[in-house]
Amino acid sequence: MRIKLLIATEDAGYAEHLSSNVSQNYSDAIAVSVCQSKECLLELLSTQKYEAALLESDLIKNTDLSAVTLPLILAADEEKEGQLDAAEEIGEVIKYQRISSLIADVMARYAKVSKLGRKADIEHACITAVWSPAGGVGKTTVALSYAAKKASEGKQVLYLNLESFSSIPAYFCETGKSISSVFEMLETNEGDIKMLIRGICRRDGGAGVSYFCMPENFDDMCALSAENIAELTTVCAGVTEELVIDMSCVCDRKTRKVFELADKVLLVTDHTTTAELKLFQFASQHTVLESIKEKALLVANKGANSSQKIVSEALCLPLVKSSDPASVYKALSGSFEDCVLG
Repeated sequence: MRIKLLIATEDAGYAEHLSSNVSQNYSDAIAVSVCQSKECLLELLSTQKYEAALLESDLIKNTDLSAVTLPLILAADEEKEGQLDAAEEIGEVIKYQRISSLIADVMARYAKVSKLGRKADIEHACITAVWSPAGGVGKTTVALSYAAKKASEGKQVLYLNLESFSSIPAYFCETGKSISSVFEMLETNEGDIKMLIRGICRRDGGAGVSYFCMPENFDDMCALSAENIAELTTVCAGVTEELVIDMSCVCDRKTRKVFELADKVLLVTDHTTTAELKLFQFASQHTVLESIKEKALLVANKGANSSQKIVSEALCLPLVKSSDPASVYKALSGSFEDCVLG
């Protein structure tokens, strides 16, 4: 579903800039309309209903806004925010800020008041889980390399990091609303979580991969139940074509839930004795492997050539020497072959 967003401002330049950016970058989620006068605003509100509206205070004096689910006043700057009489009953957003942040704010607020519920999608993304029993093998690099590969094929790709301690800032520079707001909605079971997810995820322009900013604190991720993780996975899979999940190294109920939902599982190892031993223990002592064997690919990272044939398919990634993690995963993305991954 696309939400109808109305922009009401007498600032023609701002209206053109904002509406063009939204139409170009958020067309799958937002249908935007613009008006620049009181008369135009009254006419639109008398004939149309809008999920959200960004409104200059001078245009909405003595105006019935019942046709708008989420009306928000455009405050010129932070100093004026909260000082507008008309804003006593409705919220405000800062006018001059990064558009991606403004839209994320609007969609996050609308998600909280939406009555759409949480129906599961009949069609959803291909879900790829990336996991290893050992830390330090380059699991996140592999996950992002695979995500970048899919993005290069023209797919919409969403990367979901479920590590206990997030490494997101090492790979992506743009910040925004934390994924913790999604966790909060999972707990309250209120609002349109899909709309929230579409609003707060960021997109890396270089690789074309969408992602979430890191949790606000460690407990936010750890407090999630296996059922929360399952719902998060399902909802994320409903807003993209490819969902790549970067998982923590433990093999608990949360991990098993993701394995159950995944269409593919990338098992990552490297050349170290520790990684090989932990992989051997997982293969020989854990019943989980049997349930994922048919959809698993062993990925030997950092130039390794694993001798363990625990699954039928294997892929060896070359060693890329660089101090920049983002450069490494982008360089490795070309190493994935569709004939191997299916």
